[in-house]
Amino acid sequence: MSAHVLFIHLQRVLPDGGMQRCKKQKSNIFQMKIIFIGAGNLATNFAKALVAAGHDVLQVYSRTMESAQRLAMTAGGAPVCSLDAVSGDADVYIIAVKDSVLPEIIPQVCSGKGEKVFCHTAGSMPMSLFEGQALHYGVLYPMQTFSKERDVNFREIPCFIESSDSVADSVLRQLAGSVSDRVMPLSTDNRRYLHLAAVFASNFVNHCYGIAGDLIGKCGLPFDVLLPLIDETARKVHELPPVKAQTGPAVRYDENVIRAQSSMLRGNPIVKDLYDRMSMSIHARQMKEEGKK
Repeated sequence: MSAHVLFIHLQRVLPDGGMQRCKKQKSNIFQMKIIFIGAGNLATNFAKALVAAGHDVLQVYSRTMESAQRLAMTAGGAPVCSLDAVSGDADVYIIAVKDSVLPEIIPQVCSGKGEKVFCHTAGSMPMSLFEGQALHYGVLYPMQTFSKERDVNFREIPCFIESSDSVADSVLRQLAGSVSDRVMPLSTDNRRYLHLAAVFASNFVNHCYGIAGDLIGKCGLPFDVLLPLIDETARKVHELPPVKAQTGPAVRYDENVIRAQSSMLRGNPIVKDLYDRMSMSIHARQMKEEGKK
């Protein structure tokens, strides 16, 4: 859909001539009025990127006024800590809260807001949470690890969208495309696998960093001695498949080394079990790869 056709389409489908309030910009990005429900790590980074792209954050809701004010100071808009105070004047409502509270908070956010567009940002939660609550809705999932204290280049972050209809699809594509160079459709079922993959690629890896830091701390070494190793490991998978980049005693299943290292972890049964199972998994994957040759 061309920028001009999209502009006409959004003028027609957004409530109250919504895109009359959304200025068409030189970059073919349409300025939308946005309300954030949530002020955590993802919301903070997403709001910054949207503001930098020319969008207007009207309000930031959080359970505490302190949290709402902190993001509002960065992204603009009015901080609110009551869902009853959330305005009906936005074009898009982005719900970026803990997965567990989405079923409770979505009906409250959507209530009385007619044909507005709503989305949540959760990787593992279904789009169907909006069914019966809104007419135009979807999911906009930026796949990245976020921290409030660190700015990220949103243009590099892949954004995955799912939409209930053409109205939501047009708006979410335009919104995601204004901040990211990589926007792709993805269903709820496939997004769950993507989120699971992200847990392995990021959350579990970071946990292993923590374990490694604890271990070298026992001999008085600082964590930063591991950084060259961590950085090179990450760089390698830009050029090699992970199975070909894999090194270490588990690849060849060097039992003497594995047994000795496993025994060093006897005081921490959970980490010992993690080490043993990870070693078996690495070796099994390597043997499977060699069987393909």
